[in-house]
Amino acid sequence: MMRDGCLGVAIVSRQVMVIQAARSHTRRDRFLDVYTFVPFGADRIFLATNVPKARITTSDILTIFPPDDILRTRSISPGMLQLPEEAFTEFNELSSRTQRRYEQMWNALAFAR
Repeated sequence: MMRDGCLGVAIVSRQVMVIQAARSHTRRDRFLDVYTFVPFGADRIFLATNVPKARITTSDILTIFPPDDILRTRSISPGMLQLPEEAFTEFNELSSRTQRRYEQMWNALAFAR
């Protein structure tokens, strides 16, 4: 499913984050060991989180980037990534979609009372 170093987007601790596989995983694995990154300013840069290694379920994955994106991703320094434009755009779309879904759930709960 995800090879070592493969990049994607997932929900970790109720936040949309860029993830990088810490090791190779098969389709049978229910949990994935990943490194987590959050956006940092402009220029498509992402920084490692305070707790950079996490274990997530496969259902938390929103997308896995194609191998071409991995090759074009720059590691500026340890704990810092710069995504290609297409991957960054997809991250923003998934982040916005997830935010809208949370807002709709919150509004439904607030108006139900």
